Amino acid sequence: MLLRARGPDGTFRITVEPADTFASFGRKLSEVLPDNVDYNTLTLSNAPAGGDVKLLKDITKYKVSQIGLSHGDIIFLNYKYNDASTNGHANGATSIPTPSQPLVTSTNRLNGQAVLPTDSPLQNPLAVTSPTERIRNPWEVVRQSPLDDKLDKQSGKIPRKFDQKMCRHGAKGMCDYCMPLEPFNAEYLAEKKIKLMSFHSHLRKINSATNKPELGSSFMPPLSEPYYRVKKDCPSGHQPFPAGICTKCQPSAITLQPQTFRMVDHVEFADASLIENLLNFWRLSGCQRGAFLYGRYAEYTEVPLGIKAVVEAIYEPPQTDEIDGVTFHDWENEKEVDEVAKLCGLQRVGVIWTDLIDAGVGDGSVICKRHIDSYYLSSLEVAFAARLQAQHPKPTKWSDTGRYGSNFVTCVVTGDEQGQIAISAYQVSNSATEMIRADIIEPSADPSVMLVRNEEDESEARTRYIPEVFYKRINEYGAAVQENAKPSFPVEYLIVTLTHGFPSDPKPAFVAKPPGFPIENRAVIGQDQDLKDLGKRIGYKNGQLEKSSDAIVGVSDFHLLCFLHGYGLLSKDEEALLCRVATEHDTADGFQLLSTPGWATLLAILQSTGERPPKRPSPFDGDGSSNNDERLAKRVGGVRLE
Repeated sequence: MLLRARGPDGTFRITVEPADTFASFGRKLSEVLPDNVDYNTLTLSNAPAGGDVKLLKDITKYKVSQIGLSHGDIIFLNYKYNDASTNGHANGATSIPTPSQPLVTSTNRLNGQAVLPTDSPLQNPLAVTSPTERIRNPWEVVRQSPLDDKLDKQSGKIPRKFDQKMCRHGAKGMCDYCMPLEPFNAEYLAEKKIKLMSFHSHLRKINSATNKPELGSSFMPPLSEPYYRVKKDCPSGHQPFPAGICTKCQPSAITLQPQTFRMVDHVEFADASLIENLLNFWRLSGCQRGAFLYGRYAEYTEVPLGIKAVVEAIYEPPQTDEIDGVTFHDWENEKEVDEVAKLCGLQRVGVIWTDLIDAGVGDGSVICKRHIDSYYLSSLEVAFAARLQAQHPKPTKWSDTGRYGSNFVTCVVTGDEQGQIAISAYQVSNSATEMIRADIIEPSADPSVMLVRNEEDESEARTRYIPEVFYKRINEYGAAVQENAKPSFPVEYLIVTLTHGFPSDPKPAFVAKPPGFPIENRAVIGQDQDLKDLGKRIGYKNGQLEKSSDAIVGVSDFHLLCFLHGYGLLSKDEEALLCRVATEHDTADGFQLLSTPGWATLLAILQSTGERPPKRPSPFDGDGSSNNDERLAKRVGGVRLE
């Protein structure tokens, strides 16, 4: 007879004999149910709710006919999963309760009801490779940054004062003229000259239209990453691309529009010396220089629910520098530098490079290359920034894939219209990042336009599907028209502009006195890192430290920390203590560092490779220059040739 089994993953038809046991019925269920079903929790019932519920493991020895089932009956299933996600990856906590881990079920919803707390370790989801690879209940399993958790808890409302002209109520009343505004209010943003809304303001805007908690409906993640590639495992049953394709698996046409929000609103450099050190390379060599920015993300109060990237250090990886550009090489100690930054409470937040040409008038002015009539970010730079943003995705519980966009920023040091050296901060749009992933666009020889690839140009293009790409612009009559982006389109459609600046009261994390420890990978201009330089920075002279306080301040240099990490003299605990002293400047921790075995080993190495000991004073030493000249003459006169 035919039985219908209806459960969370759909309805399945199972053919059994009346004499078959429920053990046989369970084996046939295992062939159609997902692999991560926990069969110890599988229950059978004669009603969706309130019926007679039995665990499958308790009735395995009974025959199907003994329960009273007949041909065509429906059995309602309920079960839990061995893994909190259903996309085949271990992205969440197990659903089996343990003493240290409460039960986490799929019934938790962000619909106004409290979500059950969990002590299970949350993990970041895997990189998205297909739009079907979504995470089940991402708000339960995705660990986002503490800053995002903090901004999620804020209302974001913009308060307004009592309007003397329009308000007609008392002091405790409220009307349309004084009620708080939403953080995405267009009039407020225009009044404050805020060009783009913040990411969390954009999130509030689309979430208010997607989810209605007052209706008690299930929560749906409001964010979904763009996907411009052919879907895998098409349900139509045809051969995979490029052998077959249909309307269900091919991407839709792309219509480019300027992005209305930005993932990061502001870039703040903790100290002006960071940029000055980068510029010194250009002043000494005449070549451009590139580097990565290390810092942290913080709340930016100038924009409603805004985020700023605070840059605390700049690291220059191996590269070849030329007059018109920079070529990055393989970065062998990349993971080690990231580890040192993590110990300092920092992370990689962006990239920066110079694009400067001296004006040749002798007053320090430079040529303005990037302006409204040329370009601000070239197509090659957009592609480079998009790849870096794809490598640093932003985890968020508001996306069905657990990731959305990136907080990685791009800064360019170039000349402005007044001939002064200025900094420009950018990001590329989420659409640009996905188009680079999908290999739809490529840089052009003209820096102001981006090329759309043609499938017929290359023999290997059959493995790549290029959808139609359009962009909207305002024509000469002031009307919005849609243009075909092939073969090229303006690169401005892919750029998001950020603001930048320096704090009025600088409090940098690294406070080593200038000139500081030599910067890495600058052998081309005669600057190398050496143990002698380390001894000078910490005040090591004549076999001992001149002042312990100078050593505590001297180690507060990111380049010095990376140099010491490469030698491996300190243990993990000692290195964590060193980084804590470098960033927090605690005297007690500093003296604890000076008494560690690793620091003693470092001083011993400095003593063996440091400066030569001072010479024994001569009895002929005197204060006058005439005595010195006389002594030198006697020494020369005493030299005789054999």
